[in-house]
Amino acid sequence: MNSINYRDKISTVSEDGDRNLVYPKKPKGNLYTKRNIVSSILLFLLFAIPFVAIDDKPLFLFNILERKFYLFGVGFWPQDFHIFLFIMITFIVFIVVFTVIFGRVWCGWACPQTIFMEMLFRKVEYLIEGDANKQRKLNTQHLTFTKLWKKSLKHSIFIIFSWLITNILLAYIIGIDDLFNIISEPISKHMSGFVAMILSTGLIYWIYAWFREQVCTLVCPYGRLQGVLIDRNTIIVHYDHLRGEPRKGSKTDIEGDCINCFQCVDVCPTRIDIRNGTQLECINCTACIDVCNNVMEKVNKPKGLIRYASYDGIKDGIQKIISARSIGYSIVLFALLGLVSFLLTTRNPIEVTLLRTPGTTFQISESDEVSNLYNLLIINKTTHQIEPTISLNNNNNGRIKLVGQSLVIPAEKLLQTALFVYLNSDSLYSIATPIEFDVSLDGQVLQTIQSSFIGPGK
Repeated sequence: MNSINYRDKISTVSEDGDRNLVYPKKPKGNLYTKRNIVSSILLFLLFAIPFVAIDDKPLFLFNILERKFYLFGVGFWPQDFHIFLFIMITFIVFIVVFTVIFGRVWCGWACPQTIFMEMLFRKVEYLIEGDANKQRKLNTQHLTFTKLWKKSLKHSIFIIFSWLITNILLAYIIGIDDLFNIISEPISKHMSGFVAMILSTGLIYWIYAWFREQVCTLVCPYGRLQGVLIDRNTIIVHYDHLRGEPRKGSKTDIEGDCINCFQCVDVCPTRIDIRNGTQLECINCTACIDVCNNVMEKVNKPKGLIRYASYDGIKDGIQKIISARSIGYSIVLFALLGLVSFLLTTRNPIEVTLLRTPGTTFQISESDEVSNLYNLLIINKTTHQIEPTISLNNNNNGRIKLVGQSLVIPAEKLLQTALFVYLNSDSLYSIATPIEFDVSLDGQVLQTIQSSFIGPGK
């Protein structure tokens, strides 16, 4: 049986610490075709969603600078941050559950880094410079006219792609309308946005023109988490060592199905040998599965020497999806889904803050009424105009008088105003008398606010 090459360093860095450039062969096969379809759908959604609106509100918006957040057309204010936080936690737990069962399917099939690299930038590289050997030869040869125009064309397209990706990502942050303003209006009117766009374009270009797979191996923590999340029952890209070993060329009388062609290594975008087992750099892109199936077909051997499987599935021939870990994580996921659903269904359409105005004291009128001044802040979270009402709860001896304006609040706006509360002095039994305000909308009490009323006491 061949010895397995266990490594103590990543494959894209040499022993001297220099960068090992990766030239993966162009993949082809059934799974690669399916990945192309999935990637095309995801890219279409990525570029189309910023243009989709519900009631003139963006489907998704994550404007951190102005603290505007929209999920499926529903606006979230800073006061709703706890709901937004639980939604993000639920999404992360969903990925964890999926990883426990199916490994790094996210990385290989849906991660933006993989889709942009393998389905956009790498395809341009194959089209202009050719397959792996031609790329390697082009990079090592002296500067010629052919090399100049190929490199110029490739990097020009890379810059265009980077600019488009930057624009679409900015649309998720500032909105498509503001993005069009930055593009169409003079630069002097949007200098900060223009600088952000240039810097983001440069960063994305640098990632896909040079840094590439190192985003997955050095920056992204997800690959390191797989060592904690996956177990013997997790379905990932596996090499069937029972069937493949000993490899062809080994000094044994019996050989396995692996002919030791190294095609699985040549096609890998992170330059690992899947036959050495689960590794940090493996993003489960399935390129090794396709190329191995093609080789097995040519040598008249069954496909599936490299396939989606679990370790126990290969070792014992028993594939179990449900395990104690997957059940435990699933319970947590469903609990979070229940909590998020509860928070969304019980979310008030308005947020009210009512506080006594600092630095003021009570006033006594000629009719023996005592008044206090309060500051009022109401946030309208809905997509239409509202007019809430405020009343004293179970206090027939009091009345409220607004200062200056009514409580008509436009959609997704806030209203800041003040109001006077008048109470009969006979109802005040202490210096600070507790009172309650009811905030109603369309006849329904949405919020009850407790406060205190300062008076002369008895």
